[in-house]
Amino acid sequence: MHIRKKFDDVAGKVCEAFLPVKHEYCIGSGKELAICTLSSIGLLEEISKSNIMSKVAIAGRLLSANKGIDTMIRFTLEHPDLRRIIVCGKEVRGHRAGQALLALARNGIDRDGRIIGALGPYPILKSPDRDVTAFRRQVEITDMIGTVDIEKLVP
Repeated sequence: MHIRKKFDDVAGKVCEAFLPVKHEYCIGSGKELAICTLSSIGLLEEISKSNIMSKVAIAGRLLSANKGIDTMIRFTLEHPDLRRIIVCGKEVRGHRAGQALLALARNGIDRDGRIIGALGPYPILKSPDRDVTAFRRQVEITDMIGTVDIEKLVP
Protein backbone atom coordinates (compact mmCIF):
# COMPACT_ATOMS: atom_id res chain seq x y z
CA MET A 1 0.00 0.00 0.00
CA HIS A 2 2.93 2.34 0.74
CA ILE A 3 4.27 1.91 -2.82
CA ARG A 4 0.81 2.58 -4.25
CA LYS A 5 0.55 5.84 -2.28
CA LYS A 6 3.95 6.97 -3.58
CA PHE A 7 2.88 6.12 -7.12
CA ASP A 8 -0.39 8.06 -6.67
CA ASP A 9 1.54 11.06 -5.28
CA VAL A 10 3.90 11.06 -8.28
CA ALA A 11 0.98 10.65 -10.70
CA GLY A 12 -0.76 13.58 -9.01
CA LYS A 13 2.32 15.80 -9.46
CA VAL A 14 2.54 14.85 -13.15
CA CYS A 15 -1.14 15.68 -13.62
CA GLU A 16 -0.67 19.05 -11.88
CA ALA A 17 2.16 19.90 -14.27
CA PHE A 18 0.45 18.82 -17.47
CA LEU A 19 -3.22 19.37 -16.61
CA PRO A 20 -3.32 22.35 -14.25
CA VAL A 21 -6.64 22.79 -12.46
CA LYS A 22 -8.01 26.29 -12.77
CA HIS A 23 -10.75 27.88 -10.72
CA GLU A 24 -10.11 26.07 -7.47
CA TYR A 25 -12.08 28.65 -5.46
CA CYS A 26 -13.76 32.07 -5.59
CA ILE A 27 -14.04 34.50 -2.67
CA GLY A 28 -17.45 36.09 -2.05
CA SER A 29 -18.63 38.92 0.17
CA GLY A 30 -20.67 36.81 2.62
CA LYS A 31 -19.35 35.55 5.93
CA GLU A 32 -21.41 32.61 7.22
CA LEU A 33 -21.78 30.30 4.20
CA ALA A 34 -19.38 28.33 2.00
CA ILE A 35 -20.20 26.18 -1.02
CA CYS A 36 -18.12 23.15 -1.95
CA THR A 37 -18.80 21.96 -5.52
CA LEU A 38 -16.61 18.84 -5.28
CA SER A 39 -15.45 17.99 -8.85
CA SER A 40 -18.03 20.18 -10.66
CA ILE A 41 -15.97 22.98 -12.21
CA GLY A 42 -18.90 24.11 -14.38
CA LEU A 43 -21.04 24.57 -11.28
CA LEU A 44 -18.27 26.54 -9.57
CA GLU A 45 -17.94 28.80 -12.61
CA GLU A 46 -21.71 29.33 -12.69
CA ILE A 47 -21.77 30.19 -8.97
CA SER A 48 -18.81 32.57 -9.36
CA LYS A 49 -20.76 34.63 -11.91
CA SER A 50 -24.02 34.68 -9.93
CA ASN A 51 -25.58 36.77 -7.17
CA ILE A 52 -24.92 33.87 -4.81
CA MET A 53 -21.39 35.22 -4.33
CA SER A 54 -22.85 38.06 -2.25
CA LYS A 55 -24.08 35.42 0.22
CA VAL A 56 -21.02 33.17 0.44
CA ALA A 57 -17.57 33.64 1.94
CA ILE A 58 -16.04 31.16 -0.48
CA ALA A 59 -17.10 28.74 -3.20
CA GLY A 60 -14.61 26.08 -4.16
CA ARG A 61 -13.92 22.55 -5.25
CA LEU A 62 -12.79 19.62 -3.13
CA LEU A 63 -10.88 16.92 -4.94
CA SER A 64 -9.18 14.98 -2.16
CA ALA A 65 -10.09 13.49 1.18
CA ASN A 66 -6.82 14.58 2.75
CA LYS A 67 -5.02 17.75 1.60
CA GLY A 68 -8.26 19.30 0.38
CA ILE A 69 -10.06 18.74 3.67
CA ASP A 70 -7.01 19.93 5.64
CA THR A 71 -7.14 23.16 3.61
CA MET A 72 -10.87 23.49 4.24
CA ILE A 73 -10.33 23.07 8.00
CA ARG A 74 -7.61 25.75 8.01
CA PHE A 75 -9.76 28.22 6.02
CA THR A 76 -12.74 27.61 8.31
CA LEU A 77 -10.77 28.22 11.49
CA GLU A 78 -9.31 31.41 10.00
CA HIS A 79 -12.88 32.64 9.34
CA PRO A 80 -14.75 32.31 12.65
CA ASP A 81 -18.01 33.71 11.20
CA LEU A 82 -18.28 30.75 8.81
CA ARG A 83 -21.09 28.51 10.06
CA ARG A 84 -22.36 26.38 7.18
CA ILE A 85 -20.83 24.50 4.26
CA ILE A 86 -23.05 23.22 1.45
CA VAL A 87 -21.45 20.19 -0.24
CA CYS A 88 -22.84 19.81 -3.76
CA GLY A 89 -21.86 18.87 -7.28
CA LYS A 90 -20.54 15.59 -8.58
CA GLU A 91 -18.61 13.37 -6.21
CA VAL A 92 -14.93 12.81 -6.95
CA ARG A 93 -14.61 9.30 -8.39
CA GLY A 94 -12.32 7.06 -6.41
CA HIS A 95 -11.41 9.65 -3.79
CA ARG A 96 -14.97 10.19 -2.48
CA ALA A 97 -13.98 13.56 -1.01
CA GLY A 98 -17.59 14.60 -0.35
CA GLN A 99 -18.38 11.38 1.48
CA ALA A 100 -15.18 11.83 3.52
CA LEU A 101 -16.17 15.39 4.50
CA LEU A 102 -19.60 14.16 5.64
CA ALA A 103 -17.95 11.32 7.59
CA LEU A 104 -15.59 13.82 9.23
CA ALA A 105 -18.52 15.99 10.33
CA ARG A 106 -20.33 12.95 11.76
CA ASN A 107 -17.48 10.91 13.21
CA GLY A 108 -14.24 12.89 13.47
CA ILE A 109 -10.82 11.24 13.18
CA ASP A 110 -9.05 8.39 14.93
CA ARG A 111 -5.65 8.61 16.69
CA ASP A 112 -3.83 8.32 13.37
CA GLY A 113 -5.78 11.16 11.73
CA ARG A 114 -7.89 8.80 9.60
CA ILE A 115 -11.43 10.05 9.00
CA ILE A 116 -13.72 7.54 10.71
CA GLY A 117 -16.13 6.03 8.21
CA ALA A 118 -14.53 7.56 5.09
CA LEU A 119 -14.55 5.21 2.11
CA GLY A 120 -11.82 6.74 -0.09
CA PRO A 121 -8.28 5.36 -0.38
CA TYR A 122 -6.33 7.86 1.80
CA PRO A 123 -8.68 9.77 4.12
CA ILE A 124 -5.89 10.74 6.50
CA LEU A 125 -5.61 14.33 7.75
CA LYS A 126 -2.56 16.20 8.99
CA SER A 127 -4.71 18.69 10.91
CA PRO A 128 -4.31 18.32 14.67
CA ASP A 129 -7.21 16.77 16.58
CA ARG A 130 -7.96 20.12 18.29
CA ASP A 131 -8.42 21.79 14.86
CA VAL A 132 -10.66 18.98 13.62
CA THR A 133 -12.76 19.26 16.79
CA ALA A 134 -13.02 23.05 16.42
CA PHE A 135 -14.00 22.68 12.74
CA ARG A 136 -16.74 20.17 13.62
CA ARG A 137 -18.12 22.51 16.29
CA GLN A 138 -17.96 25.62 14.11
CA VAL A 139 -19.71 24.49 10.93
CA GLU A 140 -22.75 22.52 9.89
CA ILE A 141 -22.27 20.49 6.71
CA THR A 142 -25.30 20.33 4.39
CA ASP A 143 -25.30 17.25 2.15
CA MET A 144 -26.42 18.17 -1.37
CA ILE A 145 -24.00 15.84 -3.15
CA GLY A 146 -25.22 15.26 -6.68
CA THR A 147 -27.04 18.60 -6.90
CA VAL A 148 -25.74 20.64 -9.84
CA ASP A 149 -28.73 22.99 -10.19
CA ILE A 150 -27.64 26.39 -8.89
CA GLU A 151 -31.25 27.37 -8.17
CA LYS A 152 -31.53 24.61 -5.53
CA LEU A 153 -28.42 25.59 -3.59
CA VAL A 154 -29.16 28.89 -1.87
CA PRO A 155 -32.63 30.41 -1.37
